Amino acid sequence: MNKGPLAGAKIIELAGIGPGPMCAMTLADLGATVLRIDRPTASDLGIPRPVKFDLLMRNRRVIRVDLKKPEGVEFVLKLVEDSDALIEGFRPGVTERLGLGPDVCLARNPKLVYGRMTGWGQTGPYAKAAGHDMNYIALTGALAAIGRAGQPPTPPLNFIGDYVGAMYLGLGMTAAMWEAKTSGKGQVVDAAMCDTSASFMTNFYGLFAAGMWSCERGTNILDSGAPFFDVYECKDGKWLSVAPIEAKFYEQFLRIAGIDPASMKPQNDRQHWAGNKVRIAAALKQKTRDEWAALYDGTDACVSPVLDFTEAPQHPHFKARQTFAEIDGVMQPMPSPRFSRTPPGVPTPPDKAGNDEAHLALAPWNLDETATAALKKSGVLV
Repeated sequence: MNKGPLAGAKIIELAGIGPGPMCAMTLADLGATVLRIDRPTASDLGIPRPVKFDLLMRNRRVIRVDLKKPEGVEFVLKLVEDSDALIEGFRPGVTERLGLGPDVCLARNPKLVYGRMTGWGQTGPYAKAAGHDMNYIALTGALAAIGRAGQPPTPPLNFIGDYVGAMYLGLGMTAAMWEAKTSGKGQVVDAAMCDTSASFMTNFYGLFAAGMWSCERGTNILDSGAPFFDVYECKDGKWLSVAPIEAKFYEQFLRIAGIDPASMKPQNDRQHWAGNKVRIAAALKQKTRDEWAALYDGTDACVSPVLDFTEAPQHPHFKARQTFAEIDGVMQPMPSPRFSRTPPGVPTPPDKAGNDEAHLALAPWNLDETATAALKKSGVLV
């Protein structure tokens, strides 16, 4: 039985890539029973790799359904009747053409929460255009704000569009499922990455409106402009993150670095940021990353070593908190956040799309081996 605060919730995921699977994984991590419905030929998951390494597929079972057959569509609608929510990440109009649009699904289950994940949204001049994470954040101002002075904008992996969008969809769906408990009515949750990334930038739009943030990259307090909020190279070519924004923390940082605070120009005087940064960079070049990490460990100087994918899971703090674990030979982050009374269970490895164990995948929907055998024979499960 699933553990976690969403235990008991049943969710259908129509197979897609990127943010849809991230949302489904997160809801499954928190205890929901999520069934991924894939195409007859396993869907393109974005970056080809063996299934065991596609961690966004963890914690749920996968079946293959032929949605080109009316019987396949009817089968999914039967599942919808006994589900709390559905996730889809196609372009606008695709699920409608399949016969699985929100109107049809809500007619079968008025309490259903229908989650839609798109780049440009269901409406607007770009609604039906192709795009990827970087395109969406480019239009919202997010991409323009990320990077060093005098350099092009820096793509921040696909965090802000894809995965922030996934978190917004998960939050919206959870909120809608909560509301449905009292109203008895479901609804459509429209999470467009262009909208969610804009929302994610709310604080910075406020700072900009107040005249406290410049459109010139790398000149602001949080974008590498400030000498006390940047990453510095150490003697061994590795890196140290430095973030002592508060004056008392900054003073402690400088003293440990071997710099007399009184010899530095005022911390918040932007005219002297460049000069202060040169002095700090020179000081931090005198020791290796790990030597500095040891000196700063346990202080309030707000300094941490920049760790890679190999190093991070081995850090004592993460080991103590069990933030990472190896599952089926793959090191991966554990579910987050944490719950005092209803903690999630340990994630299960990604499930290879197929119908050999369809009866196990469909058991929460009260379909046994006899029922699944009939579905295979009819060609609905392929």
